[in-house]
Order: sequence, then structure tokens, then C-alpha cells
Amino acid sequence: MIPEIEKATPQEIKAFQEVKLKELINYVCDNSSYYRRVFRKYKIDPSEITSLEDLAKLPLTTKEDLQQHNDDFFCVPKSKIIDFVTTSGTLGDPVTIGLTDKDLDRLAYNEAISFACAGIQEADILQLTTTMDRRFMAGLAYFLGVRKLGAGIIRVGAGIPELQWDSILKFKPTYLIVVPSFLLKLIQYAEAHAIDVSRSGIKGAICIGESLRDQDFSLNVLAQKIRSKWDIELYSTYASTEMSTAFTECSEQQGGHQHPELIIVEILDEEHQPVSEGEAGELVITTLGVEAMPLLRFKTGDIVVAHNAACACGRNTTRLGPVVGRKKQMVKYKGTTLYPPALNNLLNDFAEVENYVIEIYHNTIGTDEILIKIASSSASHELMQQIKDHFRSKLRVSPKIELCSAKEINSLRMSKLGRKPVVVIDRR
Repeated sequence: MIPEIEKATPQEIKAFQEVKLKELINYVCDNSSYYRRVFRKYKIDPSEITSLEDLAKLPLTTKEDLQQHNDDFFCVPKSKIIDFVTTSGTLGDPVTIGLTDKDLDRLAYNEAISFACAGIQEADILQLTTTMDRRFMAGLAYFLGVRKLGAGIIRVGAGIPELQWDSILKFKPTYLIVVPSFLLKLIQYAEAHAIDVSRSGIKGAICIGESLRDQDFSLNVLAQKIRSKWDIELYSTYASTEMSTAFTECSEQQGGHQHPELIIVEILDEEHQPVSEGEAGELVITTLGVEAMPLLRFKTGDIVVAHNAACACGRNTTRLGPVVGRKKQMVKYKGTTLYPPALNNLLNDFAEVENYVIEIYHNTIGTDEILIKIASSSASHELMQQIKDHFRSKLRVSPKIELCSAKEINSLRMSKLGRKPVVVIDRR
């Protein structure tokens, strides 16, 4: 199930995308009040945007733009929105993304060809270990994609190793859709309950939210720990709510493939110029085929390296390597993208929290961890639980929380070199 355009020559792919780009420019000029203002402000003639190189004439779209002008990005009336999802941002306010029927069909197509890229077939059964609720796009996308592919799916949801193994042993899925560090918890549970993982029937895992590979595509520490205990194939997939598109590894496992019918990619340096071949830069995307909320030159904040050589799988599309790093202290935590200001805003909802510091670090398996140290004269188990529940409600995850003395927090917040208190300490 390789779309013909993904097997085309680079020149044919470029020509194809330029036709789609012109359609997109006309569409947003007709329907997006935000982009109409942008074109007027910068005196851009839409008819002059005819090539991929012409994208450079357009300003970049940022997460802050989405937060400050959310409704102005919508190109359809709300009566046409079938599904609403949200994503957190640098200012702490969620961005609402709406999807029409057409957008849901596009989302299903994206995931179906992404799963097929990883070798999943109609006869397979996938176990979904991520949530489908809480306005989370990914879980819904996976379900729709598996359905379109014609494979089976078991919607277990996040956590609960006992329930996961009950489903694995009962329904015999062949693949898991999972945050890779959770695989270690499944392994630990299996070892504690005399479950032989090698006889589970699991062939592989579609891994989200955490990196599996180093920049040379060799397995990183996390993946090595998994493979040492469970001999299954691990496939990375990278996506974001804003771009409604996934970059998933094929059988060669040499980076996530671009779907050129769904997305245009640019890799830009700090001056917003294209990087040289093989250099790292920020991924900037332009969505194709999105009806409700298309985006032009959206800055993802993720630093990646693009690989453009033809792949042995038969695709000639650009591949994205593992995320090198995140700009503005963006954190990938348990499959969710978080920004420290969003944590700040949630902590400020509790008057009992007198002071705090947010520490970001890599754990022993190389993935991001967040530890929030708080000072409170009225600390209690109930307060700690309320804070955790609040985080789960607003961000879908709950960081580690540690109670400290006010003196310790103040010493951490006062930088020797800075003139302002330090709230976020990035130890990565």
C-alpha cells in the first residue's frame, strides 16, 4: 500500500506539491481571515506563490499566533466541525483544532498508509495503549487509521499493565501502539507474573512520544533495554496535532517517511533559511488537504535532520531522523508535548503552593522527565492529589511532584548569574 506519488521521482513529487500548494493558497485566501490579514499586511500577491521556493515569501506561523488568533484560522463554520481537539502551548492556553468529515477521512488515510509503511497488514490486530478521550487527536487517529486499513484494533487505553496483558493474552494482537517506556512496564509485569513475552504473539510496536534511535538510526538506550527483554520490531512515528500527519518508519527503519500528498516540509536554521543537506534545523510544515484549519509554514519547534536519498523500501520521499532537540524548552513527556509556562499556569491555580521550581532532565533510559518541587506550609496528601488530578485534566499527564522546604526552593530559584528568579531548570 505505497501511494504512487511516494514512489515518484523527486522532481515529480515537487511538481505535484506545487499544484497542491497553489490550491491551498487560493483556499486560505478565500476562507481564512487570519491568512487574509497576513497577505494584506505583507503585501503578498497570492498568484505569485507558485513554487515550493516561493514559500519563503510568506511569514512563518507560530504557536503563539494560533493561541492569540485561534478562531481566525478556521476556514469553515463551526457547524461543519465534527471533532474538536486541543493542544497545549507556550503561553499555557490550549489551541483548539477542529476537524470536518473530510479532515477525519484525511486523518484516517494518513494513519492507514503510515501503518502500512511499517508493514502492518489487514490480517493484523493492533492494541491501542493510548487514550482516545481528553480531546487527544492521536488515539482517534490511530483508531481511524486501523479501521481504514482493515485491520483489527483493541482499544485498551493508557496504563494498567494487568489489563494490557489480559487483552494481549486473550485477543492475541500482533502489534502494540505504545509509548516505548511503557513497554518496560509491560515487561516488568510479565516477569513478575510468569508471562513469557516471547510467546505473546506480538511482532512489533508502533512507538510514539519518545525517541527510539540515535541520529545514526542505531537503537538508543531505551530501545536497547526493550529489545534485550522482548525481541520485537520497534517502529518510530512522529506527528503533532497541528499538522495532522505522521512520519512513520518503514521496514528499513531509517527515519519517518513524509507523505507528500499531505504535507510540505522545510528545515530552517535560526535565520529561517533552509539548512544545508544533512544539517539539523527546525521543522516547518505546510498542511495539504486540511479543510477546517490548514496551516502555512507552521513552526513545530522540533529540531530534526532530513534525509533525502531514495529508500530501499521503494519510497522516494523525504525522511525525518529522530528529533535532535526542542526549542523554547519544549518537553516530550509520556507522549504529550508540554511547555513549562503551561505548568506554571496550572500551579498558579493553587494558592497553597507558595513557591516552586520545575526541573527537566533525562532519566536513565534517555527520555524526558519533569520534576516539580513545591513549597507549601499547608501541604497534605489531598493537596498533592488535587495537583496531580489538575494536571491530568488539563494536560493529560501528571509530572512527578516533590515537597521541599521554602529555603531549598528559594536557593534553587536564585541564579548566581541572572537578575531574575529561575523557575525552570533544564538539566538535559
